[in-house]
Formats: sequence, structure tokens, C-alpha cells
Amino acid sequence: MWEAIVANRRRSALLISVMAVILVLIGYSAGMLIGGPDAGGFGVLVALGIMTVMLLVYFTSAESVLMYGTYARELKREDSPQLFDVVDEMCLASGLGFTPRIYLIDDPAPNAFAVGRKPETSAICVTTGLMYRLNRDELQGVIGHEIGHLKNRDVQFMTLAAVMLGTIVILSVIVRQYFWYGGRVRGRSSSRDGGGQLQIIILVVGLLFAILGPVMAQLLYFACSRKREYLADASSAQFTRYPEGLASALEKISQAHVPLTFASQATAPMFIVNPLTAATGEADSVFSSHPPAKDRIRVLRAMTGASFADYEAAYRRAKGGALIGSQTLKSAGQQTIRAPSNQGPIQTHRETHDAVRRYHGYMRLHCNCGLDISVPDGYEQDTIRCFRCGSVLTIPTATTVPAASPASANAIPPVIPGIAPPVLATTGPLQFHRTNRNSWESFRCACGRTIQLSPAFDASHITCTACGRTIAVD
Repeated sequence: MWEAIVANRRRSALLISVMAVILVLIGYSAGMLIGGPDAGGFGVLVALGIMTVMLLVYFTSAESVLMYGTYARELKREDSPQLFDVVDEMCLASGLGFTPRIYLIDDPAPNAFAVGRKPETSAICVTTGLMYRLNRDELQGVIGHEIGHLKNRDVQFMTLAAVMLGTIVILSVIVRQYFWYGGRVRGRSSSRDGGGQLQIIILVVGLLFAILGPVMAQLLYFACSRKREYLADASSAQFTRYPEGLASALEKISQAHVPLTFASQATAPMFIVNPLTAATGEADSVFSSHPPAKDRIRVLRAMTGASFADYEAAYRRAKGGALIGSQTLKSAGQQTIRAPSNQGPIQTHRETHDAVRRYHGYMRLHCNCGLDISVPDGYEQDTIRCFRCGSVLTIPTATTVPAASPASANAIPPVIPGIAPPVLATTGPLQFHRTNRNSWESFRCACGRTIQLSPAFDASHITCTACGRTIAVD
């Protein structure tokens, strides 16, 4: 797919250049509209200033801002070993060379997206709905699609283009709001020397750029986005060697009819299926951020093999025209379609829900009547009553180690340069006795913070992140 990567770079440079021209023209027009004919240069400087700020955000913390906006939380391998196994499989199959971080969004709508300017900041984000609604082959197809975006270096361009588009939209909103609240074109020329006509011309041109500029930029942005979705589908089919997995996943995602609660016009193009149109279907038009799911599914199900050449042949039959470069097709080997694994979802709805609750600090208690109770972090009582049977359950809490215990149980954690050391409690060392090492266990530190122990935890102690005390675990 190296040819597609080179083509992506070429098209990306062209698109960014065109969007930069639109940005400068809108800035120049806005300056003339608000400050007069001589203020066009100042408007360009303001436009470039806004873009500079947004680029600084892009180059420093774009992924963090995006994850914060989508309420995503990073997963560890012990949270979902099966999901990490699927990601590892796709990284190996694609030859990606690095493993992206995995994030989870607590939302019942099935969907996923990838971000990352560079390998160390790359990440794949999935929703809880995707985890328990898709079987393993379908989930593998979705992860393969997102790995394809990282492999083809799509996410760098899409994020940068989104920054440019956001700057254009901000400038356009400034101009529209100026006139909405009674702003007028400023100028020094009088009506006797044609100043009135000049002001009218400036007004018309400026408003056209303010209205049509974002539309033009968005059309260019969406045009590139649609083709990249097809290329990522082709990559997924080759990585998984099972095109039906992704086809079935796209079918489920597009027919889920569950709205993504936090989706917006800015983030929607990043998802594997546009969450704003998943319930109604993406239209096949220049205003679409994604190709219609039915078209993507038709191409995948028309494949007779799993190689790029097979996807290209299926794409030509279904859509017409070329998609993958000739050099890539010449070097693409034959690849047969494997048999389905017939494995169900990697996690149940309950297991996925428990992973989210753990991240929010909830402690899970099991009553003898069969009811599981989630105790929030910061719960101050030592006991809680079962809502079903009325039994009183004791909150698991680290206990004080007897005086004869070794002093190492309250060892002072190492000081990390640049990070303030934790405040240590003045009481004695603590310990906690595990009762079931085959499942997650939760207990409360003496300071009240909930501590989670995974089945894979085998260390002899753990440090409380709130008070800094070291707790012996046996």
C-alpha cells in the first residue's frame, strides 16, 4: 500500500494548500469588512494567528483533547486481554511496527476510530457497544480497518485538515456574528468618489467567502475522507483474510439505531461509520463524510479473495473506476479467504460494564442472594445493605499490619524527578488478603480510595495513588 501512502501525501499537501488559500481569503475579507479596505492584511494576520494556536494544540495535545471530548478512558491489558490480542494480531498482520494505545468509550452505540500524529501517540478507540455487539471476526475487521488508517497515515492528514477546517469555520462565524449584531462595512472613501460602491462590493465578496469558504473546505475534506474509507476497508480485508467480518460489522453498526451521545460534526468523520447518520444511512453525495455503508458492504461481499487485487476487482464491479494504484496491485500477492472462527463477542455486556465501572472507582460486592452491588469511590460507611435481601455486607478494607510485621510493608515509594512525592500517612503499614485470584477484587485503602486488583496482579504490594501508603498483598 506504499503507493497509496505516497498518493495520500500528495493529495494531502494539495488539500491543505487549497484550504490555506481559503483561510487567507476569508481572513482578508473579514479584515476589510470589519476594519475597512486597508485592514485586509490585519485580517490575514488574525486568521494565521488562530491557525497557529490550533496547530500548537494539534502538535502538542491533539489526541488528549480529542479523548477528553469523547469521554474515552485508556484500557490496560488486564481490562480486556481479548481486545488487546485482536489488536496485536492486526498489528502483526499489517506490519505496523508499533502497538497503538487502546481507549474505551462508555456508549451503547457500536463504533470506533483511530487517532495519532506519530506512533507513540497513536490510539484506537472503541465503544462499549462495539465490544458486546460484535463477534470476534467482526471486531477483528473493525480493528483491521483502524489499523489500516494508521498504516496508510490517514489520521495525521485528517486531524490536520480538521484543524484547518475548524479555523475557517471560526473566522466565518466571527464575520456572520458581526453582521448579525448590526455590524457595518467600514471605509474612508466617500460616496462621491465611488466609496459606496466599493463598500458594497467588499460586503458581497466578504459575505460570499464567509458563507461559501467553509462549505468549499468541507467538501474537499469529505472527498478525501470517503476514498480513505475504501482504502482502509481494503487493508482490513487483507489483514484479516476475512472480508465478511468487516462487512457484517458495518452492517451491524449502520443498523444499530442507537445514537452516539457525544458525536458532533467535528468528530463524526473520524468514526468507521458516521454516527450522525448511522440510523438513517449515509447519502452518496459530495456532502457525505463517509461512503454509504451499503456500498462498502457490497464491495467487501463481492470479493473472491482477500488481497488488494481482489478488493480492486470487486470495487470496479460495484462502483466503477480505480481505487488502488497499479504498482501496489502488481506487488500484491494472492490471498485466499479464511474460514470464520465462529467465536462470539470477546466480552459480555456485563463484563464490559464492569470494566467501565472499575475506571470510575466503583467497588463491586457480591451478595449471597446473587445481587452484585457497585459501591462508589468515596463511600464513607464500613458496611452497605443489600437492596434485594437486606443483608449487611462489609466493605473490604486494608487492615493494619501487626507490629511484628517487617518494616518493608510501609516502604517509602521512590521519588520521581519533576513529580511531587505523595503525602504519606502517619499510621502503621497496611495489608490486604486476597480471597479470589481468578477474578477482579476491590478493596478500600485506609484513606478511603478504592483500589482494584486484576486477576493478573501477582506483586507482593501496591501503592495507594491517593495517600502514597504501600499496602502488602498476600
